[in-house]
Amino acid sequence: MSEVRSLFSCRCVDPPDPAVHPLLPVGRVAALSRYPVKSLAGERLSQALLTDSGVDGDRGWAVYTTDGGIGSGKTTRRFRRIDGLLDLGARLERAAPTSAAAVPWVSFPDGREYRADDPAAGHALSSSLGQPLRLCPQSSVPHHDESPVHLVTTAALRALEHLLGRPVDAARFRANVVLDVDGTGFVEDEWQGRHLALGDEVVLCLGPPMPRCVMVDAAQPHDGLAPETGLLKLLGRVHQVQFGVQAGVVRGGTVRQNDLAALIGAVAFADPS
Repeated sequence: MSEVRSLFSCRCVDPPDPAVHPLLPVGRVAALSRYPVKSLAGERLSQALLTDSGVDGDRGWAVYTTDGGIGSGKTTRRFRRIDGLLDLGARLERAAPTSAAAVPWVSFPDGREYRADDPAAGHALSSSLGQPLRLCPQSSVPHHDESPVHLVTTAALRALEHLLGRPVDAARFRANVVLDVDGTGFVEDEWQGRHLALGDEVVLCLGPPMPRCVMVDAAQPHDGLAPETGLLKLLGRVHQVQFGVQAGVVRGGTVRQNDLAALIGAVAFADPS
């Protein structure tokens, strides 16, 4: 596959230090998630290690088609739409010394489970989804769609719920970090170009909004979510088919549920568009 995609990353020469710059608290970490295999159901975490690559162990593996495409909910030069991926789950063993080097286990709706590096896993995938498939770790082509870290806020979720007229589960957006933020509205739109401290260790650089695809409407059996009928269309009507924010890791470390989230200092860069 010829395309090598560059993900969002911080362009700041001298990122602000939260120890010496003013902090503006905006909320707390409500939920943390990682998805060991791209486009499969993932796992909830009480704490997560963040590195330059994002959440440790997140989307380190993916399903690949025979032409080298990466299994996804959409088809692009890099990705191939494969229906049924969200019926499968992936987890990492807690005892693994480092999640990034760990091999995920892939679970099937009938209860079968295989290590991703077991050839039987590829055979089971191919049989279940009706085409030749294999599981591979990330190489030079990134598995993340746009950025190493994806973040959404409860304020924006409430805005969607108000417009849609029914509850919207944060799990639909498969974000790594959900921030509990007061109020209602797409507040994170105003954070682009800022730095965000999570807890005492992690600093993120916040980028543009996250483009959405049909996966937000898809059933997610592992999270108890039935198919949605109008969410993607609503986002197209009110928010340019975008939701949440892209982020890069400026300073890694461990973030925990209920950690304080605070904007640091001034705007770091302007959107060139």
